[in-house]
Amino acid sequence: MKTIFLKDIYTDKLRPEKPSVATIGFFDGVHLGHQFLINRLAEMAKQDGLESMVITFDRHPRQVLQSDYQPKMLSTLDEKLEKLEQTAIDHIVVLHFDKALSQLTSRQFMDTVLHKQLNVCKLMMGYDNRFGHNRTETFDDYVLFGKETGVDVCQITAFSMGDFNVSSSVIRRFIEAGNMEEASRCLGIPYSLRGNVVGGYRNGRKLGYPTANINIRETEKLLPAMGVYAVRVRIANDEKEYGGMLNIGNRPTFNGADLSVEVHIFDFSGDLYGKTIEVRFISRVRSDRKFPTLDALAEQMQLDEQQIRTILENNRNI
Repeated sequence: MKTIFLKDIYTDKLRPEKPSVATIGFFDGVHLGHQFLINRLAEMAKQDGLESMVITFDRHPRQVLQSDYQPKMLSTLDEKLEKLEQTAIDHIVVLHFDKALSQLTSRQFMDTVLHKQLNVCKLMMGYDNRFGHNRTETFDDYVLFGKETGVDVCQITAFSMGDFNVSSSVIRRFIEAGNMEEASRCLGIPYSLRGNVVGGYRNGRKLGYPTANINIRETEKLLPAMGVYAVRVRIANDEKEYGGMLNIGNRPTFNGADLSVEVHIFDFSGDLYGKTIEVRFISRVRSDRKFPTLDALAEQMQLDEQQIRTILENNRNI
């Protein structure tokens, strides 16, 4: 597999020698719906004797089109590429999304980028996929443009799970509600956050639960609903995986104001300041709330720990 970064659609000369069947999208989270599409793409390419290609972008288009847009992503670019590289796709193309690219109509994009630059002869589209400057075209329009530009266009059905179609927007709603079980089921893996450990308020130490404060200011990923979670923790340069209890909130018992993400790591001792840690969310156990006394909070944290250890023990394979 080869990952190609295309910085300029006009000056970068890329055109692969062998034609491809491709799909295009932002692929945030590379969830099971995306994987369903990608697997079908790989099968079609093999049947037709073509290369397979996934085309994505280095940043969310709305970051270019709306200067005040604050992305709430399911995956970083590195995480997205890591998951895509685990598929059976031959080529991953990352387009640099800028003003010039945003101005292309869907027909211009199909001709300039897909046909001439990337040697795409067949385009497989997701059931709700749209691209191009206005994003108002129907699937029939894409088929027509394809005939005019030498790209055969086909469409795949939605990937359903129960009574809903799996999509990035559906998964975001699960995460915003703290429903990490459903989010993980749709993603195929637990949702995760990664960040550097920074200095905090040290309130956990007073209660017998020292915590690592994760720097969330630099992340573009979506934060789950406020509350206490059962998580699994990986520390940079440490092969062991730890259990932990994580809190997202503003420390109401301490009259806090700003939002923090703090995790107490079970059965661990050591200095974590400056290190990168990754937390994988297994389940939300309760909401963030204010307690009348520190003793009441400490007692609740002991109950949280017992419940979380049980959850982690019962979900060893997650």
